[in-house]
Amino acid sequence: MSNIGLKTSALHKVLINRFRRFRTRFLEPLRRIGRIGETVNFITAVGCLVLIVLYQGFHHPVSVQHTLLHLIHACQAVFGINILYNLLLLFADTKKSNQPIKWTMDILVLVTLLPVIFPGGHVPLIGGIVSNHIFFFGVLTVYSLLEVCYGLIKAVGRRTNPSLLLSASFLFFIIIGSLMLMLPRCTVAGGMNYIDALFVSTSAVCITGLTTVDVAQVFTPFGILVLSILLQIGALGVMTFTSFFALFFSGNTSIYSQLMVKDMVYSKTANALLPTLLYIFTFTVTIEIAGAVGIYLSLPDNFPLTSLQDRLIFSGFQSLSAFCNAGFTWVEGGLGTPSLMASNQSIYIVTTLLVFAGGIGFPTLVNFKDILRSYLRRMYAKLRGRRENHRRIHIYDVNTKIVLAASGIIVLATIVLFLILEWNNTLRGMTLWHKIAQAFFNSSVPRSSGFSSVNPAQFMPVTILLMMFLMWIGGASQSTAGGIKVNTFAVMILNLKSIILGKKHVTAFDRTIAIGSVRRANAVIGISILSFSLYAAVMLWLEPTLPAKAVIFETVSALFTVGSSLGITADLSVASKIVICSAMFIGRVGIISLLSALGKGERNDAQIYPYDNIIIS
Repeated sequence: MSNIGLKTSALHKVLINRFRRFRTRFLEPLRRIGRIGETVNFITAVGCLVLIVLYQGFHHPVSVQHTLLHLIHACQAVFGINILYNLLLLFADTKKSNQPIKWTMDILVLVTLLPVIFPGGHVPLIGGIVSNHIFFFGVLTVYSLLEVCYGLIKAVGRRTNPSLLLSASFLFFIIIGSLMLMLPRCTVAGGMNYIDALFVSTSAVCITGLTTVDVAQVFTPFGILVLSILLQIGALGVMTFTSFFALFFSGNTSIYSQLMVKDMVYSKTANALLPTLLYIFTFTVTIEIAGAVGIYLSLPDNFPLTSLQDRLIFSGFQSLSAFCNAGFTWVEGGLGTPSLMASNQSIYIVTTLLVFAGGIGFPTLVNFKDILRSYLRRMYAKLRGRRENHRRIHIYDVNTKIVLAASGIIVLATIVLFLILEWNNTLRGMTLWHKIAQAFFNSSVPRSSGFSSVNPAQFMPVTILLMMFLMWIGGASQSTAGGIKVNTFAVMILNLKSIILGKKHVTAFDRTIAIGSVRRANAVIGISILSFSLYAAVMLWLEPTLPAKAVIFETVSALFTVGSSLGITADLSVASKIVICSAMFIGRVGIISLLSALGKGERNDAQIYPYDNIIIS
């Protein structure tokens, strides 16, 4: 019996091994076809987005509309075939890799195919929903976007230079945005020239706020929607934006891509990447919605936009623009319109708080999450009667402490200076509360957002100099703000302090700051001064007829992605607009990142040369 059992067991193993080899031989060609299908699906998704933009953005004759619609239905068919192929022939692999949102979108795409199956397009129970054009285009747009995001994040896994990828992705969205802003349905006049579209797109993606056209008079609600998307992509960062949807769409991205995105969003570990991305997006959406509600409730009765739709669009766009530190606004006269200036000033307080929330930096926001989680755990332990761990745990990062301390000092100092300088100038005739609110607003927004309730050209010359200094500093690192960042400025001050006191190391909050951080801070400051000098010289050469003060102010605003202007942006020549576009791009991407993308990225040489001193007086 034992021999028979052994023979049966051996036969069973042989059969299982043969079955596995057969399944492998059978599945491998199917998987190869599936990988080809992924590539085809990605290309189709890009084409589908282009077709939807052409269909929705232009006023076409009926024949052209039918042709475009047939091509969109062809893309829909390709999506459906790819989904069914994976479900029917590669179900085990699909089940392992797909995330819930992927399953949802696959089902919705298949639902859009139901009118083709049923005669006459009548689908039982849900016929009205399925045949609706908004549902049809909405599903295909979202599915195509998710496919494109997933394809982009997979490209990261091929060990592409991160700096090069970052620069190229920003440039890609700038070009796409410029083409979309030229769509007839985006503007009231039915189109705009390419230079202006490129300028506004660059300003939006680089979250600057400079514009050669009046946003309130030129763009339609559809154009504002396009502008909002560009702002959100530019503020969160292209890689953060695409990574979020890619990881939600399909979790089988490469380890390298996850590690690279982890560094971009300041996630402690790769396992915490998805929760960190979810936290960042949830925080962003929550703050923007809360800000929109606050702005809507702050609008006075005599506000120029009277209809409910226009007020809702203005509130949502203003909140988005403020959190993104962009500086765009959708009302004639901007935030300096008389009805807002004469109001209770709450809209300026809400806008300033949104600017702070966006400019504080994602690493600080992530640290806030860890701090809140730690406090909640302690409270839960107390409620359960457990003994607390009395060991001191440093939950506040040094980066968070430096950002909060430096930002607080800068804000308080600039409010006081603005009140002193502008008390009898632009603040003349206002009540004490109005003066404080305007000082809080106008001394805070120059650091990145570019909003203004008073024309900066009316400021005292010394106030303009103060504003340019604030533009240079900017907000926190890895935030929606521009400038050299308060982190860099604080490290420079701490380094100066250590030199004056004769210390060998740079310290802050009982921590020694890494020499690499000090060197990078010095490099950023040095490059920022050199870049400004070069751009200012070029702009003064190109615009000899414009006031030098205004040209220099425009250059600082563009290079440090602020958006404030003394009113000469629309008067710039084509060459100057292109130069300003390049300044905004460099300011958003970072000159060091751009140089790293162009360089070879060589590691440190193994050879170490003898040390020597340079005379520094």
